[in-house]
Amino acid sequence: MAFVHEELHMVSDPHQPLRDDIRLLGDLLGDILRRHAGQGCFDTVEAVRALSKSAREGNDADFTLLVQRLEALPTEHALQVARAFAHFLHLANIAEQHHRVRRRRSYQRDPHATPQRDTCEEAFKAMLNAGISAPDLVQAVHDLDIEMVLTAHPTEVMRRTLMHKFARMAQGLACRDRTDLTPAEREETVADLQREILAVWHTDEVRRQAPRPLDEAAWGLAVIEQTLWDVIPRHLRTVDRALRTYTGEGLPIETAPIRFGSWMGGDRDGNPNVTPHITARVCLLARRTAVSLLLRDIQTLHEELSMTTASVELQAEAGDVHAPYRAVMERIHARLLATHRHTETRLAERDPSDEPIYTQVEELAAPLRLCYRALVETGNEHIANGNLLDTLRRLACFGLTLVRVDLRQESGRHTAALDAVTRYLGIGAYAEWDEAERQDFLLREIENKRPLIPADIPVEPAVQDVLDTFKMIAQQTPDVLGAYIISMAQSASDVLAVELLQKEAGVASPLRVVPLFETVDDLRRSDTVMRQLFDLGWYRQHIGGKQEVMIGYSDSTKDAGHLAAAWELYQAQERLVALCHEYGVHLTLFHGRGGTVGRGGGPTALAIQSQPPGAIQGRLRVTEQGEMIQVQFGLPDIAARTLEVYTTATLRATLQPPGTPLPQWRAVMDRLAEVSAEAYRGRVRDNADFAAYFQAVTPVNALSHLNIGSRPARRRY
Repeated sequence: MAFVHEELHMVSDPHQPLRDDIRLLGDLLGDILRRHAGQGCFDTVEAVRALSKSAREGNDADFTLLVQRLEALPTEHALQVARAFAHFLHLANIAEQHHRVRRRRSYQRDPHATPQRDTCEEAFKAMLNAGISAPDLVQAVHDLDIEMVLTAHPTEVMRRTLMHKFARMAQGLACRDRTDLTPAEREETVADLQREILAVWHTDEVRRQAPRPLDEAAWGLAVIEQTLWDVIPRHLRTVDRALRTYTGEGLPIETAPIRFGSWMGGDRDGNPNVTPHITARVCLLARRTAVSLLLRDIQTLHEELSMTTASVELQAEAGDVHAPYRAVMERIHARLLATHRHTETRLAERDPSDEPIYTQVEELAAPLRLCYRALVETGNEHIANGNLLDTLRRLACFGLTLVRVDLRQESGRHTAALDAVTRYLGIGAYAEWDEAERQDFLLREIENKRPLIPADIPVEPAVQDVLDTFKMIAQQTPDVLGAYIISMAQSASDVLAVELLQKEAGVASPLRVVPLFETVDDLRRSDTVMRQLFDLGWYRQHIGGKQEVMIGYSDSTKDAGHLAAAWELYQAQERLVALCHEYGVHLTLFHGRGGTVGRGGGPTALAIQSQPPGAIQGRLRVTEQGEMIQVQFGLPDIAARTLEVYTTATLRATLQPPGTPLPQWRAVMDRLAEVSAEAYRGRVRDNADFAAYFQAVTPVNALSHLNIGSRPARRRY
């Protein structure tokens, strides 16, 4: 009955369908509780729910009753009650996510509705109306370089098995919204939902063993495989359609304004479980997944491109065959299969055969592009702009590896490695040298053609791990790895040390080295450190006019509190932007943001457009951490919305940057930051009782024992 009046609800009460969904899921869960946990468990849950609601409304007597009721529960019963409430909250979240999708679709169906905020249609029109020229808008869209880096920050406690079940529940709710369902189909949809909830109830939601880095990497790849692989071409069609509508010019066929990176399997900062061997295997897993998905795409194209009319160029490439497109697809398919076998063999740690495989994206893109041109030339552009265009755009975005894996290591580990080398060679103690001595030594050795580090140097395991990491980098193809992030970067020598270690390992295509400035003091020194690097002739030539700098939100917030950290981050970006402008360097800022406020979380569009003028310039890297990956990309429609918001917000920040803060505003912010940091540190750092209080009122100690991440709960710094 709720569904019959849905359209009315969407007008009179837009949230009524959400309440209906929550009520349905809650009723199904309640029925399962009665049958599989007992009537007593159900009655207790209902009593706790009613008392909690009353207590929240200010009824102190019911709060007392609630405490007494909970304290009297045996441990086994308390666990069942806790699980019931936890699952209900998950179900409510599923309903809410689906309702976001439903409301957006309802809005888009309204022929009288204005374009939704932060859609391409709304943003492009608004920017043109504000005076941005069409050529400037087109160029800005073509130049976009947005990279979202998936990280396995241990805040996601949900198992992948449950995520799949929850995704199917969201699909079930979407199915119930169909207006053409028969009564039998509607009944079966509810039965499917009940089966999924029952399966969840009987699934152990707690990991009995900590996930390995390989498990985390597989989880991240699964998000791309299940959602983003299909959403990326869909998003680019949205961008292309809006751009053509308002400027008459669309996207190039192989544009990649949004790409994805990963720290999963590459972030070794404080994680001894991430070894060079693990990183190499993660890269192979990513390649295997990419090739598997491309095989599926090529099979689809083989079935679709049955036409025999082709261009002279394609006919010459395909040979004297009746179906030239299929002949090309068959060759691609055979080589992809060989690439898949090669990857599987390497994962099995056996020697692969010497059959031809794909090692460069262009090797695969070229014949696909040839087919695209042939279709357009023969009047079949509508076919060309279907699955074939989608595959070309996936290839531009994901390549042969889905993601580029970043490596991250703490600066002190590089210092210790070089100290071990200099001591062994009898040329001093690198760790004891001042900054000037370190820079002189590093630059001299970087430019020296003879090797510095003996191949058989005896070192401690921690140092050997660092050296082996760089040897592993040298063995990878350039498309596999992204950046090398230096956490706790504090000096120019921290960056030069990584450059030297890459040179010594024989890295043919060195990774870009990205200093990560995290604490307040490090943020304040960031422009000084980068100026020292830019003043070095070798370094300026080496970076080719491009520099990436990462800024950390979590550690700065822990250092000074949220407000003071936000102001320090803003000012650090201002100084870095001015510095790079002075030296003619294109700056990319990499934002280490998380989902919570304490980790820099907040509304995406507002966060991007709140950066200082000149801080974006069409280039943005940002981490998507832990549970936020599922929130942002778990459902296709929400993933599409996420990508669109990133696109439009980055364009707005580039073409319509905010103004420079007035001096009086700065004075107020300086004072607010000073007062808030003093209050925060006084409460947290300088209060001897805070640590004991924090441990008493939060589950922090228990959380450290949960198997929610491959990294140990605490780092040494």
